[in-house]
Amino acid sequence: MKVWRDYDVHIDSKKRVTLRGAKYHYYNVKEYENGCIILEPRELSIPKDISARTLKDMDKAIANFKSGMVSEPIDLSDF
Repeated sequence: MKVWRDYDVHIDSKKRVTLRGAKYHYYNVKEYENGCIILEPRELSIPKDISARTLKDMDKAIANFKSGMVSEPIDLSDF
């Protein structure tokens, strides 16, 4: 793999590293015992579908609500 950029960085007082000219907003970080750090770019996306398990849980929650199996009301007046 060809090196695109090669520069030194330092960790600031809040233990952060600044990436110059980063192409992505989000990265997955893998830190190894020997001190190596691997950054892999990530793009967040909206899921296209809701999983079958989630739909099943939602159906169960609505069925419980309709049958009256609900918790006591929560007092949110403090907020």
